[in-house]
Amino acid sequence: MRDVDSAAASGLCITLEQPVAFDRDHVTPLATILVQHSMSQPLPQPESDSLTTARRAALLCADLKANDIVVLDLARVSDATDYFVIASGSSDTHVRAIAEHVLEELRKEGVRAHHVEGLPQGRWVLLDYIDFVVHVFHPTLRSFYQLERLWGDAATIPIEGLRAGM
Repeated sequence: MRDVDSAAASGLCITLEQPVAFDRDHVTPLATILVQHSMSQPLPQPESDSLTTARRAALLCADLKANDIVVLDLARVSDATDYFVIASGSSDTHVRAIAEHVLEELRKEGVRAHHVEGLPQGRWVLLDYIDFVVHVFHPTLRSFYQLERLWGDAATIPIEGLRAGM
């Protein structure tokens, strides 16, 4: 029965459509097989809401022609947030416009920023949505702070619908 408890603790769930009777000698071998299977082939995890929304934010940056849009998966390297969306505008005005567009469109979808920094200046705008953070940079500051290099251990997440080099 310890194997069954291990399977339950790992999130393995079995649903039987018809009641089935097992005799005691057959439960342990079945549980062992299930535990071995769950350890060798982890169950696929659905995409989180925060990843879906972070990807949406990246696409919203692209709507206003942001450059070099990147989404970094920080979940395994930091407790601060799960994802960074990093993009560049070509001028202070462009940076502000991109950030305002992301704020407005996500607000329409019921997603509100917890905190906003740098919007009036437009050099580096930070939109903190707790589970993900959007950074919109002026190119000079992006090259100075090099967030992608600083968080080099984080995986880059591809964004469908986003052309390379945007």
